[in-house]
Amino acid sequence: MSQPEQAESNGRAVLEGDVLGEDVLEPAAPQDDPPPPARSWRTRRDFAAVALLVVAVLVAGFLVWRTSDARGTISQVGPSTITPLPPATVLPPTLGEVWRAPSGATRTPVALDSVVVTADGGEVLGRDAASGEVRWRYQRDLPLCTVSSAWGRVFTVYHKGTNCSEITTLDAASGRRGPQRNGDAEMGTRLLDEGSHVVTTGGEYFEVYRRDDLVRSLEYGELRAIVNPNKQPRTGCDYGSFAVTGGKVAVIERCYAMDTADRLTVLKPNPEKSDEPQVLASVVVGAKGARVIAVTANRVAVALPGKLVVFDADTGGLISEYPVPISAEELAGDPPGRVVTTTTSTANVYWFTGSRTVALNPVELNPVWTAEGTLGSGTTLAGRLLVPVPAGLKVLDQVNGAEIGTIAVDRGGYDGVVEMATEGPLVLEQRGSELVALR
Repeated sequence: MSQPEQAESNGRAVLEGDVLGEDVLEPAAPQDDPPPPARSWRTRRDFAAVALLVVAVLVAGFLVWRTSDARGTISQVGPSTITPLPPATVLPPTLGEVWRAPSGATRTPVALDSVVVTADGGEVLGRDAASGEVRWRYQRDLPLCTVSSAWGRVFTVYHKGTNCSEITTLDAASGRRGPQRNGDAEMGTRLLDEGSHVVTTGGEYFEVYRRDDLVRSLEYGELRAIVNPNKQPRTGCDYGSFAVTGGKVAVIERCYAMDTADRLTVLKPNPEKSDEPQVLASVVVGAKGARVIAVTANRVAVALPGKLVVFDADTGGLISEYPVPISAEELAGDPPGRVVTTTTSTANVYWFTGSRTVALNPVELNPVWTAEGTLGSGTTLAGRLLVPVPAGLKVLDQVNGAEIGTIAVDRGGYDGVVEMATEGPLVLEQRGSELVALR
């Protein structure tokens, strides 16, 4: 074979080899440039950026903490169990002071399950009833409006902004926080326990919260935010006094633009819509200076100068009138917190007029007997009624009001209204802004 033929044959062999898949040297593919070295995050500029980020987070957290409720709250809880005090079965021959504490935020003694609650400034304390020792403490950096009790819980209401808006419930034994709610209660409000609801009183507006979750069930009066206009029965009215019972809220309204006298209105505490009140009865009582004293399932007692008038709670119809020695001067203005001083027992409803205590039948609300020269509506102990008088406590028979005896109590010159309660054998007296325990 000649050299050219051999070269041609070799060339075909190479091509055939390529087709047959034999190893063939290919030209090297161009390679990418090598990656740059990883950037270091340890420069001075990086450290400065991280420092600025940390400072920003800390400042934001501080601002949130500083403006939060947690910053202004102290909650020191106590044991969840307590040994109940035995009930008193006989009246003590004497009563002496066991302990006392400032309590300007309680209008009446607050006592539950052998715990007595005192409240002053922004501090609420749960105390052992027998010794007065502090079991738990709850404090806000806000002034208290009022402290009361309902459904076995302690209710605290704090002043925040322009009204008494912050409601917190506390366990009576331990002080642990329960349901909380922000509302629109007025300054000077009182809390009334209806049984399944709690009412916050007010002169131009009041509201009702249901028991389970403190959801507002009724708004009445000058609403702050009107969602459904023209749903309130009357506008431009003032409210003078309140009383409650299961399923009913009774209020004295002063709507002088349309009425010539005071009006008694009975409301359902839980209408279908909270801003659409359901009126059960409403009637003009025929005079000014009225005060609602008590309400039962079917009756409402209203005090007017010189008499007590009883109305039907469902229709507003007049049932009866009873002469009572109470003057227009004693009925002038509104009672503290817009709640008349009363005490309820199984025997009677005891009403303090300002100068005497009147026992009312708990069903018919007619006057039964009267004790003169008293300082409050009193409390019951061992089946007897204890009524505060300047010299101490009168012991009265609940059925007929007969005086059984007197227990001397030294009040150190205090001669104002005395609100009372008992817890086991202890007698509690609210003397203005101070609570005193006697035994």
